[in-house]
Amino acid sequence: MSTAPQPQRKVSDVLQDIVGNIQQIIRSEVVLAKVEVKEKAQKASKPAAVLATGTILGLYGLGFLLLAAVYGLSRVVAPWLAALIVGGVLAIAGGILVAKSRTALKQIDPVPTKTVQAVKENVQWAKHRIK
Repeated sequence: MSTAPQPQRKVSDVLQDIVGNIQQIIRSEVVLAKVEVKEKAQKASKPAAVLATGTILGLYGLGFLLLAAVYGLSRVVAPWLAALIVGGVLAIAGGILVAKSRTALKQIDPVPTKTVQAVKENVQWAKHRIK
């Protein structure tokens, strides 16, 4: 089996191929980054919803505490005490929800780590090909 000699390629053709390959790699990295960001946003959506719920409950709690102060000034015992109890419970529940969701959100890394690693590998590959 004899192999025919392959014609030498021009340096400009080789460089064009390398540039084309690098452009394709960059496009792929952008797609990968988009997918990673979308995945991380989906992970963050539930804790963010809980955070919003906790914040709303906390605001309602504050509203009831203010209502309790109003009742306390306008009446003597029963109405403001009831509002104070309800407001305190809502404020505590809101605080717990906010604290839990903040902890969950802090555990999510927003950096697209797969893309960063792939870009590092591609840079090393490109350096090796150019040498």
